[in-house]
Amino acid sequence: MKFKSIAALAGFAAVSCSLAVSAAEITGAGATFPFPIYARWAETYNKETQNRLNYQSIGSSGGIRQIRAKTVDFGATDAPLKGEELQKDGLVQFPVVMGGVVPVYNIQGVATGQLKLTGEVLADIFNGRITKWNDAKIAGANPGVKLTDATITPVYRSDGSGTTSVFTTYLSQVSESWKSGPGAGASVQWPIGQGGKGNEGVAALVQQVPNSIGYVEYAYAKQNNIPVSQLQNKAGKFVSPEAKTFQAAAAGADWKSAPGYGISLTNQTGDEAWPITAPTFILVYKNSDKPEQVTEALKFFDWAFNKGDQAALDLDYVPLPAQVKTMVRSTWQNELKDKAGQPLLKNPS
Repeated sequence: MKFKSIAALAGFAAVSCSLAVSAAEITGAGATFPFPIYARWAETYNKETQNRLNYQSIGSSGGIRQIRAKTVDFGATDAPLKGEELQKDGLVQFPVVMGGVVPVYNIQGVATGQLKLTGEVLADIFNGRITKWNDAKIAGANPGVKLTDATITPVYRSDGSGTTSVFTTYLSQVSESWKSGPGAGASVQWPIGQGGKGNEGVAALVQQVPNSIGYVEYAYAKQNNIPVSQLQNKAGKFVSPEAKTFQAAAAGADWKSAPGYGISLTNQTGDEAWPITAPTFILVYKNSDKPEQVTEALKFFDWAFNKGDQAALDLDYVPLPAQVKTMVRSTWQNELKDKAGQPLLKNPS
């Protein structure tokens, strides 16, 4: 069954755990990229605390809309807001975990990891410039792989998406024609292909449509056994998506270089770096109408920082480095305070 492990928790779209009468309920909405790990964390957190997380996996653009409308306790986005946007909206932004966006494909007889792609070829496929799997540019990087003459069907996100922002940012970095054409953003004008809603929808379409290729967060590919390609990184090496290549991309990142920790980890240097790596972010109000709910959200993420690393690794996400967690907790203490000027979260781990 598709998405069995996620659906068992959430019917594809919401994290929902049993609720004791006196337990807290936290609401969030946004990015589908981190949904599998939020689901896993929520299940364990509920068992330990009886508190419940209700998270709607609706895409980063939807999460930003929901937090701006103040209908949730936190918003989630893979495309970080810029400093001026955070200041205008009175929001505080912080990263939670890192992961990788991966090309997934459905080519009969080509197993996972057998297909090698360069960034330029990937851009040309989604630009409609390369239309057949046995095109010379693909075949040249794949000697010995039997490639069909079938027409390629690109699959993209139909909703506003941080995953799309990360993916198209990468394509813009490796392809001038993509940069000057569709460009980078949470939603772009796709030249060709079919759209699916959420990481879930793209994964399902790729599984259903022969000779298709799409892009999803790695946990969706792994949990649903969808073949993933190797990618050539900035160092010219073909690498596979896995924890060590995601970690290699994050090595040496300067988290203080952008407001709200809004750095990019795409197309990083390093022989082992996966070229489409990204952090995912949380948005909360600095001066919330419901400070007690923001406090509960911070308790959840503090717990995740303290106890959630192994679950993240099990799902092929990369936990934040310890020093970054310390920086984020300092941000909570300095910027998220009650009316008396005291930190909302009194004693973070």
